[in-house]
Amino acid sequence: MENRCPINASLVVLGDRWSLLVVRDLLFAGYRTFNEFLHSGQGIATNILADRIKGLLDAGIIAKEADPDDGRKWIYSLTPKGVDLAPVLLELSKWGSTYENGVAPPGVLERWNADRGGFLAELRKRALPARSSTPKRKRRG
Repeated sequence: MENRCPINASLVVLGDRWSLLVVRDLLFAGYRTFNEFLHSGQGIATNILADRIKGLLDAGIIAKEADPDDGRKWIYSLTPKGVDLAPVLLELSKWGSTYENGVAPPGVLERWNADRGGFLAELRKRALPARSSTPKRKRRG
């Protein structure tokens, strides 16, 4: 019998610390390149990072495009599916700060607690900028 538990399904994709830290760095630190993730201070090995990025790409949580300044490098970004992890990361941060002596960046949890909807809208706007170079199709009808 297939396990349809939503927590299990989430953990299959995000069940290791490195995947969530890549999402965290994209969402909050503004990191966009492999080297930025590699040097984020967490001590991840290059092969592990490459594997986690591949898994996040395969799951549709992040996307990549060629760096316009150096076509041999990739620029990573969150997809809408990835940005939807923001509340999960903020609640994990709140829990870790409350129970495990974690220290959130100044103001982040205060903003989250004061105005969840506004803060999520701000994060979404920052992480998913309007793509002005992509023309929008007009609806026929």
